[in-house]
Amino acid sequence: MRPSSIDDDSGIRPNWRIIRSLFPYLMEFRGRVALAVLFLVAAKVANVAVPLALKFIVDHFEGRPADAVIAVPLALLAAYGLLRFSAVFFGELRDAVFARVAERAMRRVSLEVFRHLHRLELGFHLSRRTGALARDIERGTNGISFLLRFLVFNIAPTLFEIALVAIILLAAFSPVFVLTVVGAVVCYIVFSVWVTEWRTRFVREANAMDNQSNTRAVDSLLNYETVKYFGNERYEAERYDTDLAKWESARMKNRLSLAALNSGQALIIAAAVTLMMVLAAGEVAAGTMTLGDLVMINAYMIQLFIPLNFLGFVYREIRQALVNIERMFGLLGQPAKVVDAPHAKALRPDGGSIRFSNVHFGYQPNRPILHGVSFDIPAGSKLAIVGPSGSGKSTIARLLFRFYDVDAGCITINGQDLRDVTQDSLRAAIGVVPQDTVLFNDTIAYNIAYGRPDAAPEEIAEAVRRANLDGFIQRLPEGLDTRVGERGLKVSGGEKQRIAIARMLLKDPPILVLDEATSSLDSTAERAVLGALNEAATRRTTLAIAHRLSTVRDADRILVLEHGRVVEQGDHASLLAHRGVYARLWKHQQHESLPE
Repeated sequence: MRPSSIDDDSGIRPNWRIIRSLFPYLMEFRGRVALAVLFLVAAKVANVAVPLALKFIVDHFEGRPADAVIAVPLALLAAYGLLRFSAVFFGELRDAVFARVAERAMRRVSLEVFRHLHRLELGFHLSRRTGALARDIERGTNGISFLLRFLVFNIAPTLFEIALVAIILLAAFSPVFVLTVVGAVVCYIVFSVWVTEWRTRFVREANAMDNQSNTRAVDSLLNYETVKYFGNERYEAERYDTDLAKWESARMKNRLSLAALNSGQALIIAAAVTLMMVLAAGEVAAGTMTLGDLVMINAYMIQLFIPLNFLGFVYREIRQALVNIERMFGLLGQPAKVVDAPHAKALRPDGGSIRFSNVHFGYQPNRPILHGVSFDIPAGSKLAIVGPSGSGKSTIARLLFRFYDVDAGCITINGQDLRDVTQDSLRAAIGVVPQDTVLFNDTIAYNIAYGRPDAAPEEIAEAVRRANLDGFIQRLPEGLDTRVGERGLKVSGGEKQRIAIARMLLKDPPILVLDEATSSLDSTAERAVLGALNEAATRRTTLAIAHRLSTVRDADRILVLEHGRVVEQGDHASLLAHRGVYARLWKHQQHESLPE
């Protein structure tokens, strides 16, 4: 059985009604579903007919001389072979026809969840681990695949086959045979479900210990140098062995419980087959049943219990699949807190004048961040916001993008309240160069073109030139086709920032947000990036959030935030002359920049 993750949900009671949620996704191909069901029925009918053909062949030989093989009707043997082939062939046709239905259902659900996650507000994503969300989607889609494959093509066909066999036995023999088959199947299913429920805790424990030991090993190997620095190889090995001992114990419980399940299932099968054989042998001895009937009954019993052998595994996995699907559908049920108003219209930036009017905001009700913040940015001008860490500078940028809605007050662009315009048009009008530029694991050209995916190569080249990135690109053997690695780790901080600037220039928005765009750079890289930023800010309404005051001294106006309030505003010279908070910050940073 496959191991699950450390946060295995096997102990959660599955919601079987979730199966109904899959029906709309399956109904896109009604014809294919009907054809797949038709092939399924044909496969099972052929499968059930195989023991019947075998019975007729055996009956033909009963009491005949050894050389009677030449007298066996070829049609009977051909029918036997054809039925065996048909059982497999129709099953493969069923899989082939239904494959498009199942894959399309998985595709539709995955896409719907993915789109919904992008509609959710930033707060949802900050409070959830991205890896956990990805696992929820992956497990949910895999759960749909498993559920359709085994519930539709394993459990349901097996029950259909049992019904067909019961009808044949009832029509041909005594009702005792039917009661024996049905009773054995019921006992088998009840026992398998009960023991599977009991041993689930051992499976969970084994999976948890497996993950814990693997996590310990990976963590130790990732910190190889630290282990060596302190000479703790033996200590790490002892900790790893402790986890392995727990894993060994859990695995033993798992294996013993599995042995109990398999043994019990084998006992029920053996008892049922033996009882049927005893009954059939008595009928053969009495002359009311042929030898072929005995062979047919034996074949039916074996044929029925082969698919049921996996019932314990299938039942546990179906339970887990239902939990995974429900968790994924739970993401679809997560309401978005920032949504377009019913009357929302496209934003008309017209130069991009921005106004914050008495804005109050807090990420949590009991922890306010901004207290009545008000300011204007005339179209085409540059406003800088400075202040100590935690004063609310980056929060202002997030509110401008409408990642959150304000608690009180309003934010307008060209007189239009952000809550009355569509989010798509709002974000299309704003370009950003963030403090930590995260790049996609693709080429430089792809990351720049992300600002406008339909841009022509000449436009990308122009954005590269304007971002002062062309010299760096020319030094690369693969040029713009150079891959930047995961999260852009193969390029330096300054190069990442200039890629972000080129991306923004390609987007060509009327409003520009610089969110501490140079705070993580050294002095040399900062000077190179500042030139590109100043070029980018030309003729744009610019909101610059800065930690280093030297980067915004040329701003038309500077706002000083402290504890979520505007405490000072003016240009660089007037704020220094005021000898207030800004002057203290400037003096402090000038001292820090002096060599020891």
